[in-house]
Amino acid sequence: MPTDVHETMMEATYRALCANGFASLTMQDIADEADKSTSLLHYHYDTKQDLLVAFLRYLIERFEERFEDTEDEGPEERLRGFVSRMVPDDDGEDDYDRFGLAIMELRMQAPYEDAYREQLRTNEAVIRSRLADVVRDGIEEGVFREVDPDRTARLVFDALDGARSERVTVGADEAPAEVAAALDEFVFSSLLVAEGEADEGDETE
Repeated sequence: MPTDVHETMMEATYRALCANGFASLTMQDIADEADKSTSLLHYHYDTKQDLLVAFLRYLIERFEERFEDTEDEGPEERLRGFVSRMVPDDDGEDDYDRFGLAIMELRMQAPYEDAYREQLRTNEAVIRSRLADVVRDGIEEGVFREVDPDRTARLVFDALDGARSERVTVGADEAPAEVAAALDEFVFSSLLVAEGEADEGDETE
């Protein structure tokens, strides 16, 4: 499939999910958003499930591209940047909530649909792996203390993911921002090597 057509379909899927949610989403909704015919969608994707699995794959590819763009930043900045992107700003709150709810609905189907479950599992594993790599880099550079990178990455991701779920399911609008603040206070503050500790480490080498 040509890259521009793929991009158009994926962007249309995002808009259709925001507008209609997962449960009532149809191929016609996506075709309308893309200004394409449903026959073109079915030419590339046999079913709505196939298209949504491709969309989930597209999301993680976009995540990796954005994450790679931060490679010149330091570990602390990269980790804090990830957290800030998981918190809605005033301009993006509506899409954050509508899309978050649509993805939540899709995830509820994962126990019954192998294709959704496997792609969601892959996406989450990739995100946690990238976060763990940042923690490892921070440890190697002397920015972070010696911690378990995989466990730390899981804590950060699961806390933010849970906060987003709480916001879109029970209307706890403040949850993402409060969890981000808690991560800053209780996780990042203990993760960072204090200036005195860094100096002591240099003296013992």
